[in-house]
Amino acid sequence: MRDHGNPSSAQTKSAFAFKLAREATGNLQASYKPEGSRKQLMQNPSFFAAFVDAKARIASMDARWFEVTDPLRQALCEMYVAVALQTPYNAFENH
Repeated sequence: MRDHGNPSSAQTKSAFAFKLAREATGNLQASYKPEGSRKQLMQNPSFFAAFVDAKARIASMDARWFEVTDPLRQALCEMYVAVALQTPYNAFENH
């Protein structure tokens, strides 16, 4: 969590902030070509500003947790919490 909100973290260390910046700037589609790549997006001043804002947003978030030691119950708990709290950033799609 620290890396995602650390002001000095690069985009490779703060994937959640990068995702929030994509959302804020409308650059939702990943690209596997030089144009639209992470490197190119980070050179865009408006995207970079959104990335910095996202890291600050994450740094100000509160986190709570509880321990679930059984792997099956852990997976079920994560899915239940995602559904119950309608968390938009928990994705369970197969890649």
